[in-house]
Amino acid sequence: MSTCSVSKGCFVFKPSTKKRRLSDKTAHDFRSTSNDSEDTELRFVTCQALWNQIKSETEQIQENLNKQLLDNLLSFLSRSHSDFQEKTTEWTCRMKFREIPTAALVLGVNVTDHDLTFRGLSDVLRDNITPYVALLEAKDCPGVKNLMQKLMGQLMNCDIDVDSLEDEDCVQVSHNRIRCSMTSLISWYDSVTKKTETPSKKRNSSSRHWQYPPVVVIFKDMESFTTKVLQDFIVISSQHIHELPLVLIFGIATSPMIIHRLLPHSVSSLLCIELFQSLSCKEHLSTLIDKLLLTSRFPFKLGEKVLQVLINIFLYHDFSVQNFIKGFQLCIVEHFYSQPLSVLCCHVADIEKRVYSLSHDQCENIRRLPSFRRYVEKQESGKQIELLTNDSFLKEETQKLLEDLHVYHENYVSILRCLHVFTSSLPKYPLGKQIRELHCACLENRVWETEEYESSLQLARMLNKTDLVTMLQQCVEILMSSSGKEFGRAVEKLKQFLTQFQNLEVTEASQERDVSVSPQKELQKKTDLYHLQKTLLELKESRRSKKLTKFEMLRFEVVDYIDSLVRRYLVPAEDRTLHEIVYFNAAAVLRGHLNAAPRTALHTALNNPHWYLKNQALRCDGGGISNKAPDICIVYKLHLECGRLINLVDWLEAFSTVVMAAEEPNADAASSDQVDDVIHARFIRAVSELELLGFIKPSKQKTDHVARLTWGGC
Repeated sequence: MSTCSVSKGCFVFKPSTKKRRLSDKTAHDFRSTSNDSEDTELRFVTCQALWNQIKSETEQIQENLNKQLLDNLLSFLSRSHSDFQEKTTEWTCRMKFREIPTAALVLGVNVTDHDLTFRGLSDVLRDNITPYVALLEAKDCPGVKNLMQKLMGQLMNCDIDVDSLEDEDCVQVSHNRIRCSMTSLISWYDSVTKKTETPSKKRNSSSRHWQYPPVVVIFKDMESFTTKVLQDFIVISSQHIHELPLVLIFGIATSPMIIHRLLPHSVSSLLCIELFQSLSCKEHLSTLIDKLLLTSRFPFKLGEKVLQVLINIFLYHDFSVQNFIKGFQLCIVEHFYSQPLSVLCCHVADIEKRVYSLSHDQCENIRRLPSFRRYVEKQESGKQIELLTNDSFLKEETQKLLEDLHVYHENYVSILRCLHVFTSSLPKYPLGKQIRELHCACLENRVWETEEYESSLQLARMLNKTDLVTMLQQCVEILMSSSGKEFGRAVEKLKQFLTQFQNLEVTEASQERDVSVSPQKELQKKTDLYHLQKTLLELKESRRSKKLTKFEMLRFEVVDYIDSLVRRYLVPAEDRTLHEIVYFNAAAVLRGHLNAAPRTALHTALNNPHWYLKNQALRCDGGGISNKAPDICIVYKLHLECGRLINLVDWLEAFSTVVMAAEEPNADAASSDQVDDVIHARFIRAVSELELLGFIKPSKQKTDHVARLTWGGC
């Protein structure tokens, strides 16, 4: 792939017929971190298989979450579709008032996730309702003309059967050759629908689509569209609604009221609007965490700090579920890339095979793990020697520890859900309302040693009987559906509590009947002053030494038993041996990848351009300024030497001095003037770029000065 030609030119190299697979390149990147090529290849394959499994799971989760919304939209479009087909009274009435069927789709402020939703919506519409779907964005439609060009361009490029394209005057003409107007669009639609009527030229999708399928126009970011563009398009479309079955879908990020703010009443009255609300992005996130992290199906786990970084980016930056998934993917890749023992981060069925195929170097890596070293220190001296010297014995113990870690995850998730049942309905939510908050608290430290946990137990000891019974029933269902094998005794114990509560209700009911036999006679006996004073003294004594009722004693037993389960099964993951193999805890690495620092990057690029341009000739030590550097770098370094206000004339002279340092003096005055003009133009351009980056701004104090906006080195 090289040439010996002396002259400069452009050379074209055709790609090789044998394409190198992307997986080979990525596996090579994994291999660069270790000398053991077999392990790195296996780590890459494991990472890829795990991500593919998680990716399919996330797609299925999001499809299920959006199913109700998409079904409602399909129902709405089907009704509009059938009205036009049958020319019913409703469609005639709508045609008379020129109303356009419009779906206002409120998706929330997580704008980066809207593309995926609209993509899924358009696919569903094409499969079930109509092949004529157009997705429009505000950046592509600054005017009505551009909007019509985009609309007709997308509609005319819809999938049409090959048989329908035999005629010379086929309907799928390039939209650049025709006048983009509503009349042309109607003519095109009539031509397409007439061709589907002939039996010899039927579409493949005739079984799925009606004879007159609607034309669906989706405005992906309705708030960003110019008001005049929307108004003109709606008014023009309403004039032709009796000829073209048009349906509009507005993608709204803020509030449905934006329709009435952008459109006057005379225009909004032309729309027959129906509102559709998607699930909130927080509900999407909670479901994803519940299905991906709080499960034993996937061996890979996130540490508390890493999970907190992803959640904080979600809550305080973009509310994007897709970005959360990408961050989760980055954690998987980084873990398998940087951790040599991640080859053991696999399903339980593969643990034995992979453990016994470990090399001596990998066994040494296991011995270096901090959690394993703590485990060895707790063993007796004979076992310590075997673990540190005998690889076969180490492999047997590693297999056992990894299987115990898998059992720990199964038990952890079940008890975490039971604890969440008790704490999610308490006043002020001491341990959080969402299960992800409780999960982070349990990962961070021993949750039973925190003040929030103590306050939660105190509040739980004051629950009423109805709530307590309901919580116990939910816990029984959770433990019975759990894959953990240690909860048989716990389920029996919780069922005993439920039986005792039922018996307690029967006993209380019988006591109430006995007490209410002769209340009037008791009152008659104790109406005198002596008996009243005696009763008051007895009440005071009973308050001082109050005895617990049977219900209160039983309630204490229930809370104490749940507390014992928490202390047994919700031990932090860092206390488990070999947790480094399956847990990713490099929060600083993740934060460096996801949390951008633009000011630091800009300072580095402008102060040390050789780092980015890969040109050592631009390097200048000792704080000097190289005249070979880009103009903006020279201007930036000069502005660092100035105060709050920068004189443009002095700045230009300093810039000229640096630039002309390596220039040869010219005797010709005319050429010297030309050089000055070029330097002046270069300086103006560099200063404008610096202003665009936000380092300076024009000053109102002095016309020939600019104000500096940043201070310090970076």
